[in-house]
Amino acid sequence: MTESDMGESELSLRAFLGEGLRRKAYSAAAWTVGTRDAVRDSGYLGSYAWDAAPIDANALFDLASLTKPIAAIATMALVERGYVALDDSVGDFLDDYVGSDKADITVRQLLTHTSGLPGQVQMFRYCRSRDDMLAALRALPVRPKPAIEYSSQGFMLLGLILEAASGRRLPRLIDELVCEPAGMTSTMFNPPAAETSRTVATEDCPWRGRIVRGEVHDENAVVLGGVAGHAGLFSTAGDLSRLGKALLAAPAGGKLLSPPAMAALANGEAVPESRPLGFWPREPSGSTSGDLLSIRAFGHTGFTGTSLWIDPTAGMYFVLLTNRVHPSRNGPSIAPLRRRFHNLAVSEFA
Repeated sequence: MTESDMGESELSLRAFLGEGLRRKAYSAAAWTVGTRDAVRDSGYLGSYAWDAAPIDANALFDLASLTKPIAAIATMALVERGYVALDDSVGDFLDDYVGSDKADITVRQLLTHTSGLPGQVQMFRYCRSRDDMLAALRALPVRPKPAIEYSSQGFMLLGLILEAASGRRLPRLIDELVCEPAGMTSTMFNPPAAETSRTVATEDCPWRGRIVRGEVHDENAVVLGGVAGHAGLFSTAGDLSRLGKALLAAPAGGKLLSPPAMAALANGEAVPESRPLGFWPREPSGSTSGDLLSIRAFGHTGFTGTSLWIDPTAGMYFVLLTNRVHPSRNGPSIAPLRRRFHNLAVSEFA
């Protein structure tokens, strides 16, 4: 941008994300920025795949690891209903783990990535079925001195605990405890074939030998049947906008979580840890939330190019959905774009 380009009217979010489209960082993007009471800006651009039709407001994006914070919200809903406590252990719910090196791992440790379970293990390379993968999960060695290590495997285990504690499969559980109270009508695991036309493509996957569309991108989640605590959900920008509003409303007694449960989730006075549960805090440097959100902000990203950030101090939420892995995960890093998106959104609308 030259000096003559800079004035009182800076780049809009649409123009900014359009630049990413022109650089082929993704074929599609959708966004929404707002408060608990109103959407301040939203839109969509691009196409379902590079050779497909333009997207519309109903485009379904693979959320990837944005599944994790939604599973965390469901966990807190079970906590406030008395089904689970944060310091309950794996062995309290899963008989197969009693006496194992994972029996004493707590729900809190799973939510904060401090369980000692190694992260990013490509179990799909040697597991051919859900049963194979569950057996491999039980066999994973635990780190001797747990520290913060991002662990999809930990959230796989959390999903199993939620199902055992509630007596419900994850799709029904998340519908009842997250989607229905937040008013989310287009968030789902395993979109049916009739929804494929509105699902945004992800990778030309070497493992599957084809472009993935309408099926979860995460390979471990594929082997698990498309339903897991770490990945598998698809959603729209509109639904995540509703989730952002519901999270902002919860401290005052919204429908999603009670104020104490929300305080625990967001790392209020209810928990001693320095991190939120199932979300990432805004780190002092290098955060995908950029430079201008408050230190109380919390959020999460998804490998496919998705993110949700909540800033309680500003009273705002920020949704950005892309398919940055299309057609390859080896494209340009999306981290700088994410940071600049949030900086621009805060400057324009906070």
